[in-house]
Amino acid sequence: MGVPKGKYAWTVTVGEKGQIVIPKQAREVFGIRPGDNLVLLGDEKRGLAIPPKSMFARFADAIFDSGEEET
Repeated sequence: MGVPKGKYAWTVTVGEKGQIVIPKQAREVFGIRPGDNLVLLGDEKRGLAIPPKSMFARFADAIFDSGEEET
């Protein structure tokens, strides 16, 4: 059984200060560079997601900008 194309899994270790290191391959695949901002999203039932801030910003803009102004 092979891994589906475009799907990845890595493991990380949480340090004493609660920090994690994003694996090199993951940084390369997703273009994560030093200084990039990421958003940590959590759902107690579904787990954590860490999208780039730019992706989250576009998502938030779509939610909050309905194109209509309130009067």
